[in-house]
Amino acid sequence: MNTTYSEIINTNYIGTTENPISLNEILKKANEEHLTPASQNHEKVLFLGIDIQQDFMDNGALGVPGAKQDVLRITKFIYDNMDKISNIAVSLDTHLPHQIFHPCWWIDENGNHPAPYTVITLADLDAGRWRAVINPQASREYVKHLEQDAKKALCIWTYHCLQGTSGAALENQFANMVYFHSVAKKTVVQRLVKGQDPLSEMYGIVKPEYDTKGYINLDFLNKLESYDKILIAGEAKSHCVLESIHQILEYYETRPEITKKVYILEDCMSSIPGYEDMTEQTFQTFRNKYQVNLVKSTDSLLQ
Repeated sequence: MNTTYSEIINTNYIGTTENPISLNEILKKANEEHLTPASQNHEKVLFLGIDIQQDFMDNGALGVPGAKQDVLRITKFIYDNMDKISNIAVSLDTHLPHQIFHPCWWIDENGNHPAPYTVITLADLDAGRWRAVINPQASREYVKHLEQDAKKALCIWTYHCLQGTSGAALENQFANMVYFHSVAKKTVVQRLVKGQDPLSEMYGIVKPEYDTKGYINLDFLNKLESYDKILIAGEAKSHCVLESIHQILEYYETRPEITKKVYILEDCMSSIPGYEDMTEQTFQTFRNKYQVNLVKSTDSLLQ
């Protein structure tokens, strides 16, 4: 390519709200590249970036330690494989303050809201330690179903990725690289907006943790069949990345010819502290059960 990495990415600004590089200038350079159009790639490769957003950077509202270095490795990987990656899809965690996993939804016996990272169980609700101030019956049903279905317990998170705020945006330097690829390869970035249901968490990109409507993103799932390789990176490894991969693998569990196309870029994702061991065990299960590939961004992955 004629455009250098440093013309697209300023590593000093990864994870900050300021982007010193003009997207208009970047996309002008991208338009002048003469790469193979994505539609003509011999090997069809999807890069799936999960929740690579400002609020999940190290110093963000719900910061994931290590996220900035993950973005550095992700952007270098995309740059080094610019012509080989056919398409990019990104998920965008998107919330409002009044959602079941945010503090204002709950109060204790003294009218206090829970601190971030408080776990609320069905036993807590039955004992009166916490009660929902919005839709209490449906809130109890949600907590009950999480426990019945062996899902992650309801955790209260800091307010994050609030719709329309800078924290909900793609991390700036990652966005530079994603849109450069889009123009240079003549392909449209697929955006997967998730997490807007006030009565459910939605860690994974396919479906909520629990809801009464049975929503599942079949359109996205079915598109995966057309790719030769599906490369996955993002934040947080322990939650949204893990659940997204799990949902994809569950859907295709009887079709190993699909699941073995999944490549997990382990050096391009980090866990929320305290969840590391569980996460590593689950990823090993993915490899053993579904034949997914646990790799690093520096490995030779693409033809």
